Amino acid sequence: VGLAKCCFCCYCCLWMGAQVRQVIAKRLLESKLTAPSLYVSADVTLDKLTEMRSSMAAQGTKVSVNDFIVRAVALALRDVPEANSFWDKKQEQAVRQPGVDVCVAVATEGGLITPIVKAADSKGLLQISAEVKDLAARARANKLKPEEFMGGSFSISNLGMYGLSEFSAIINPPQSAILAVGGMQKRVVMSQHGGLANNSYMTVTLSADHRVYDGELATRFLDAFTGYMENPLKMMF
Repeated sequence: VGLAKCCFCCYCCLWMGAQVRQVIAKRLLESKLTAPSLYVSADVTLDKLTEMRSSMAAQGTKVSVNDFIVRAVALALRDVPEANSFWDKKQEQAVRQPGVDVCVAVATEGGLITPIVKAADSKGLLQISAEVKDLAARARANKLKPEEFMGGSFSISNLGMYGLSEFSAIINPPQSAILAVGGMQKRVVMSQHGGLANNSYMTVTLSADHRVYDGELATRFLDAFTGYMENPLKMMF
């Protein structure tokens, strides 16, 4: 009986995985065929954020760079509400999303899934960190409820941990934008005192539906996001 139950559970997981991949394929094809995409990239300095993470770790609090990214995206969407919109096919116009619900791409055996941190702009860094860990763990175990991964107003895809310097991601419809995050890199820059200094940075690329975003809106969103990431103390309040 135990073996039969185990085999049945494995079959269900495989079936669910196949279903997820079919949905992913359909939605990504729809995105490429229907959404005229705009791509805008920015380099984000991470020196202050790295110092803050080290300080928090020394006090026993571990927070990932990705947690800061989710928080910064949420605050940027709050500050630039036009960026938190989608293209309504029936009305043929951009419509504001009712809330700031940030999706975080998670790789599972069944394919990529995007759990949602709902009302992310109202949640602090530590709450976001705990929620993302819980959602990611349950996503990999196929234990998410449909409402926990269907919907959302904006997506983040972070492949920095795989050594990629930068990339562009496909928009997750019906959303209008996704932020692709590359890994941390080092470069030599001119310091304020005229000497040379090492600088930590990452490259992010915004893929956006040009019907919702234009270059000016994309720039304002990325400026707001970069402002939080480069001054992480602002994210603590």
